[in-house]
Amino acid sequence: MQTERPAYPALRGRRILLGITGSIAAYKAAVLCRLLKTAGAEVRVVMTPLAKQFITPLTMATLSKNPILVEFFDPENGAWNSHVSLGEWADCYLIAPATANTLAKMRTGVADNLLLTAYLSARCPVVVAPAMDLDMYAHPATQENLRELAARGVKIVEPAEGELASGLVGKGRMAEPEQIAAFLHTLFSQTPGNVPSEGNPSGGSTGHPGSAAPAPASSAGPLAGKRFVVTAGATVEAIDPVRFISNRSTGKMGYAIAGELARRGAGVVLVSGPTALPTPAGVERRDVVSADEMFDATVEAFDQADGAVMCAAVADYTPAEVSDVKIKKDDGGLTLTLRRTRDIAAHLGVCKGSRLVVGFALETDHEEANAEAKLARKHFDFIVLNSLRDAGAGFGVDTNKVTFIDRSGRQELPLMAKTEVAAHIAQKIESLLK
Repeated sequence: MQTERPAYPALRGRRILLGITGSIAAYKAAVLCRLLKTAGAEVRVVMTPLAKQFITPLTMATLSKNPILVEFFDPENGAWNSHVSLGEWADCYLIAPATANTLAKMRTGVADNLLLTAYLSARCPVVVAPAMDLDMYAHPATQENLRELAARGVKIVEPAEGELASGLVGKGRMAEPEQIAAFLHTLFSQTPGNVPSEGNPSGGSTGHPGSAAPAPASSAGPLAGKRFVVTAGATVEAIDPVRFISNRSTGKMGYAIAGELARRGAGVVLVSGPTALPTPAGVERRDVVSADEMFDATVEAFDQADGAVMCAAVADYTPAEVSDVKIKKDDGGLTLTLRRTRDIAAHLGVCKGSRLVVGFALETDHEEANAEAKLARKHFDFIVLNSLRDAGAGFGVDTNKVTFIDRSGRQELPLMAKTEVAAHIAQKIESLLK
């Protein structure tokens, strides 16, 4: 008789610590545990005291084939349940469901139960699957907690939209067990061997589902011998010696991409608008101010490159005339005549030949339609879409939520640190170059 192959082969032999918090969604943890076990993973379960009100330790012990841990010690014999040992044992710490209360405590470092002390001791990737009512999920405090956790390296399996325990309909349902198992499968399938364990995920873990951990700078990296141009930051278009037109870009995403490509062995020319960010290790930086300056510098660098990542927020328009002196105000209005700037991305797309060009689209409405049109119009190999309507995405933050779009389809990524988004982009570039 042939044994059925596990649906998630990358989970075979992995050690997964499953944390369960006090949410009505805790019933899904039973199905999730069974899926992980069926796929060949070893599962240990730690529960908060309140979680026992939603699902019994006996149920989880039966499914996991291991005793359930709730308290710091066994009151019967005084045996200590070591959170340090749990953190060292696990290849991944998955907290599903993760309540708003637990997420807040994770962010601030509160350690008032075994589940949280294990989190603070974890030396492995940490994944959370939030579950709560839509108002709690949308609350600015919860969104801020998620953004900060993502910036520290915690992986977030986004909740789904649907009917909630309150009877309301909206976003907040814990992702289905199959989705969470697939998320872990992706995490492990593209990180060969043991998952990197340097550092504490509660304070800045590396690695993310779908990406390898950022590689050290090396001439023998997977992109060794390749040369890329990366544009980053905002351009500044002068009105007079004092005033200018610009945008809110800080350059964080572009600098993260440049650094990640360099860590993978590529030669990188970073064409940057004004920013306070330090130059990433191993990167050649060329500073520019205006859109015209960025056009010239980028086209020149692209002549010797294998590809380009167009991440800068380049002004589409610039003043037709720039005053040599400060324009004085008067009682009337002021009308500025603007002219179109030269389109850097479109120019590279037309002349790229067999080279690779990656574009970015920051949208506020009709996001996917606008990004797909830009993909075709500018001849990109793929485009990275982010929306200002997504909390934690866009300018001035350390996180981003993006969707990759190419001619074969779409790949939506959860909210994560921009350094991890950069790792995903670099990995997709590697796959296209192969």
